[in-house]
Amino acid sequence: MKVAILGYGKMGKEIEEISLFRGHEVIYKIDKESQVENIYNADVAINFSTPETAVQNITLGLKSSVPVVSGTTGWLSDLNKIKELSQEKNTSFLYSSNFSLGVNLFFELNKKLAEIMKKYNQYNLKIEEIHHTQKIDKPSGTAISLAEGIIENGNYDGWTMDNKKNTINIDSKRIDKVPGTHIVNYFSEIDSIEIKHTANNRKGFALGAVLAAEWIINKKGIFKMSDVINDSNFKF
Repeated sequence: MKVAILGYGKMGKEIEEISLFRGHEVIYKIDKESQVENIYNADVAINFSTPETAVQNITLGLKSSVPVVSGTTGWLSDLNKIKELSQEKNTSFLYSSNFSLGVNLFFELNKKLAEIMKKYNQYNLKIEEIHHTQKIDKPSGTAISLAEGIIENGNYDGWTMDNKKNTINIDSKRIDKVPGTHIVNYFSEIDSIEIKHTANNRKGFALGAVLAAEWIINKKGIFKMSDVINDSNFKF
């Protein structure tokens, strides 16, 4: 598999390492002196850039008729535009706020818990996300995905960072040198029920992105990471 890496920061380097380990060829890196036309020869592009450059990079891949797997967060106001471009170019696009297998299992657990808890109105709910100080966007894309999973399966109208009525409050913290942590907490005067995921390093995110890139080859359409892990032929 020939891979184009759109965004060659810490995550991009992890993706390169895992891609090479799994026998793939990295033919293009966005911030190296590669020729732009090289991206046309890629089988797939993996985007882990910044919120400011994500749309530009994803557009570059899709306009080259190359399937794009993207894990950058903080740009979703343009998501519909990207989906339309993917369909126009008859290629494929897969977005996930988090490619870690553990987080995607956490997403499914979160949905199941929301279904159980929706009839117990005595419980309040909050989501807490903690990341290192270099993470720019607030709240994290993973926290938003958790909130959306609860909204789809529970009794909440939306999410907020301002404690509004009948919405899910997301508390974002930025602390130096901490692992990415997400906590979903249902609490009452009597007790609390909490589920938590902590990422120990970036390798899980990078591996998941490469696996998603392998999966999307020869497919057409708009996909999520749940499509990958729920595919009976998918092996982690």
